[in-house]
Amino acid sequence: MKVNIHQSWQKVLQEEFDKDYFKELVQFVKQEYRTTTCYPPGNLIFNAFDHCPFDTTKVVILGQDPYHGKGQAQGLCFSVPEGIPQPPSLENIFKEIEQDTGRPRPASGDLTRWADQGILLLNATLTVRAHQAGSHQGKGWEKFTNKVIEILSSQKENLVFLLWGGSAKRKKSLINEKKHLILTSGHPSPLSANKGYWFGNKHFSKTNEYLASLGSNEIKW
Repeated sequence: MKVNIHQSWQKVLQEEFDKDYFKELVQFVKQEYRTTTCYPPGNLIFNAFDHCPFDTTKVVILGQDPYHGKGQAQGLCFSVPEGIPQPPSLENIFKEIEQDTGRPRPASGDLTRWADQGILLLNATLTVRAHQAGSHQGKGWEKFTNKVIEILSSQKENLVFLLWGGSAKRKKSLINEKKHLILTSGHPSPLSANKGYWFGNKHFSKTNEYLASLGSNEIKW
């Protein structure tokens, strides 16, 4: 089937799009969007892929669900559009960047600028019902996004995978550690960060050090 996604990803994921589970997932998502309020907007479901083509991907950050509040989700994990208040996890991400790299915290929580530099901001589940966290889990999205991780691991080299929190860390088994750099820590949510599992991980400077060692452009966090 034809999916409206960046051509570079269409090429490597076409086999997945043709599988029965994905066709069933598409029907489920269409029905949900017809009958309930869901996020992100339909045209932004594959936004992470559209802003970060397969060929230019060099860093992968894994999230869980899209934000389920009005106006928050934009198809990029942890990101919110310009003008939307920064959720607590994103605030803690920016605080760590400031402590780690000295880069001042931005006023905007829109991480499109990251995606455009080669960071795939991938949620495990790409859609959600309004105000119902986890409502689209177990419908096929996880199978699809796991395949995305496996394809990146097998077909590319020297990627940086940032796995934050228990859910993301479980994806480690999908990644070839001999080919890629995997950095893990607690989740940036206040519950985890306030217990000391997030701050001080220095993932942002470590990512840039690794990219620099490969002769690749560093990320402007």
